[in-house]
Amino acid sequence: MTVTYVVDGTRITTLEDFWAEAGRSIGCGGYFGRNLDAFADCLRGGFGTPDDGDYVIEWRDHETSRHHLSHPETARQLELTLARCHPSNRDRVAVRLAEARAGRGPTVFDRLVEIIEDELPGGLRLR
Repeated sequence: MTVTYVVDGTRITTLEDFWAEAGRSIGCGGYFGRNLDAFADCLRGGFGTPDDGDYVIEWRDHETSRHHLSHPETARQLELTLARCHPSNRDRVAVRLAEARAGRGPTVFDRLVEIIEDELPGGLRLR
């Protein structure tokens, strides 16, 4: 039987809100590292999601999330990353930050959707 996890997009205004909502709704033991790599690991199963991958994520009010997780939030996240990243990565992060500030490039929302689609092909329902 396919399990459906519902993500409430009205609860999401920042990436930190997404981590809280994902932990609450998808499982992952309620906590999964709060970064994109850890989220991908969670979706592969064994951290609260079915090991066999027999589940879907229904992201309700995803347009609200898309709005909040757009370029300004992406820039904010990249500013945080720039402040703590290894010096060898600073130039790359700075370029991505400039793009986000200019309203270009993938957003936090885009990256989350990409990860879900990569790890759970056909298992994302945007509502």
